[in-house]
Amino acid sequence: MKRKDHEPPVAVAKLGWRYHHIGIPTDVPRPGEVHLAHLRMYVSGFDTSPYGIEWMRFEPDCPVSELVRKVPHIAFEVDDLDAALQGKTLLGEVCSPSEGVRVAMIVDDGAPIELLEFHGRRGGQTQTPPPPMAEKGTER
Repeated sequence: MKRKDHEPPVAVAKLGWRYHHIGIPTDVPRPGEVHLAHLRMYVSGFDTSPYGIEWMRFEPDCPVSELVRKVPHIAFEVDDLDAALQGKTLLGEVCSPSEGVRVAMIVDDGAPIELLEFHGRRGGQTQTPPPPMAEKGTER
C-alpha cells in the first residue's frame, strides 16, 4: 500500500522514530564551524538551527563514508537501536561517540539515514550531534 500525501512516513507513524536533524554536505566554510579533528571534518548549524540543520564540510582525507560526504542524510532518534537495525543495511559500524549515545548509519534506496539512541534520555534533546560514520557496508 502506498503512502498518501497527508500521511507521515512509516518510520515516524509506525516505528515511532523521532526526527533529530538533517546533515547537509557542503564545500563552503560556514560561520561557527567546529573542527572534528579525529574525523577531519567541520560541522556547523546544529546547535543554532530551529529546524535541526547540520552543515558538514569534509577534508580531502576524511574517513567518513563517501555516501555521507556527498548525499544529505536525515537522522532519527530511536528507543532501541538494535531493534531499529533489524533487516537494515548498515553503513559502517555501530559506535558510541559519547557516553550514553549509540549511533548507526543505514542505507535505504541509496540514501544515508542516521539512527541515534540516547540512554537515559528517551525522547530527549542533545546539544551536539554525533559524527557521521566511517565507510563500511554491512547488513544486519
